[in-house]
Amino acid sequence: MKRSNRLVLLVGVFLAVVAFVGIAVILGGNGGGGTPQASIATTLPTVIATQDIPLGVVVKAEMLTTQEKRIDTERKIGAFADPSQIIGQPTRRKIIAGAQLEAADFVDLGTVTRLDVPAGKLAMAIQVDQISGVGTLIKTGDYVDMIIGLAADAFPVVTLNPQDQSVTVVAGLNGTSVKLLLQGMQVLGTLLPPAPAAAQGAPAPGASGQPSSALTGGQELVLVAVDAQQAEVLKFAQLQNSGPITLALRSAADFVDENGQPIVGAAETTTGITLKDLVDKYGVIRPQLVEAILPAQ
Repeated sequence: MKRSNRLVLLVGVFLAVVAFVGIAVILGGNGGGGTPQASIATTLPTVIATQDIPLGVVVKAEMLTTQEKRIDTERKIGAFADPSQIIGQPTRRKIIAGAQLEAADFVDLGTVTRLDVPAGKLAMAIQVDQISGVGTLIKTGDYVDMIIGLAADAFPVVTLNPQDQSVTVVAGLNGTSVKLLLQGMQVLGTLLPPAPAAAQGAPAPGASGQPSSALTGGQELVLVAVDAQQAEVLKFAQLQNSGPITLALRSAADFVDENGQPIVGAAETTTGITLKDLVDKYGVIRPQLVEAILPAQ
């Protein structure tokens, strides 16, 4: 009787071991949940620059490649995975060959932490508003032209009295003059005023990550690259009190070659505009002179 009890006990232990091994095999095969366990990705496709991409250049497909990068040690947070996300976008900072492209390469938030001034150039600031600065939508890497207007008092018409050599200013003449002075200045950075902390309903960023614009009457500092002669012209224009400097936004295509590399844009010759030019060249009609007949005294 004792021998049979031992046999039963041994058979029970054996069956328990077999059952345990079977359950372990089953659980190990299906991940414990009845479905195969998905493998965790350790790399992701990452967009890499195959060449130096200068500031303001529109990105083309041939400038990019895609490589697998380890998420934990190699890949930048926010790096692009698909070249189609950035092809056709202008760069807002210089990109070095081999660098991973990320959102910060294409966004200008209106703050400057470092200004990279090109060799042989000077950086100067121009203050504009939404009227004189294209809605304050000018961004780092853009190209702008500068236009000034001089009011009538900048060119007074005078007469000289031959008797005593006295000078008299002739009133009633319009001496306003407008001229496009500087062309193709590249924007090195922009500064926008900080948004109020409690501002409600602020414009949300657009699809490209750039802040969208609304008519707020805001101002902007545009930091441009100029040569020494242009710096003198710009400063003289800033000293005039006749009105703000106006910046016109240029197409980036005017300043790159067929390979997307920067070139010096051709300057356009302009004549400037005065009231006489508007009458002679654009057909502005002179007002008729009306003679007032006064009653006899």
